[in-house]
Amino acid sequence: MADIEFSTPSTLPQPNGYSHVATVGPGSRLVWTSGQVPVAADGTAAPAGDWAAQTRQAMHNVGAALAAAGATWHDVVKLTFYVVDTSELATVRAVRDEFVDVERPPTSSLVQVAGLFRPDLLIEIEAVAAIADSRV
Repeated sequence: MADIEFSTPSTLPQPNGYSHVATVGPGSRLVWTSGQVPVAADGTAAPAGDWAAQTRQAMHNVGAALAAAGATWHDVVKLTFYVVDTSELATVRAVRDEFVDVERPPTSSLVQVAGLFRPDLLIEIEAVAAIADSRV
């Protein structure tokens, strides 16, 4: 596991389920995932209009991408969410909390977009992780 410190300075507002700052110590390797959408490996999309199912599938896909690089959810230092609207932000946060360590949550950004590459998709998620580099 990489040396990662999460913090929220008193000079910033209290966040809702994320940290404002992640500091990665020396001897770590960074891993970036592409944006993951709620489509399973077999091409099946999560149900249209179902924020929880779509967020959960996208998070599962992020987890699979992380695993391919030897990382886990515990290694994630940054999440970026792209959503087509913010009306279900509470749902997105609740599903996110099924995957991340809520005691040391990663930094996070959420961006509302006009649409994704398919009109039935509501969310796309990407991650940055830091893992101990065994070559050091």
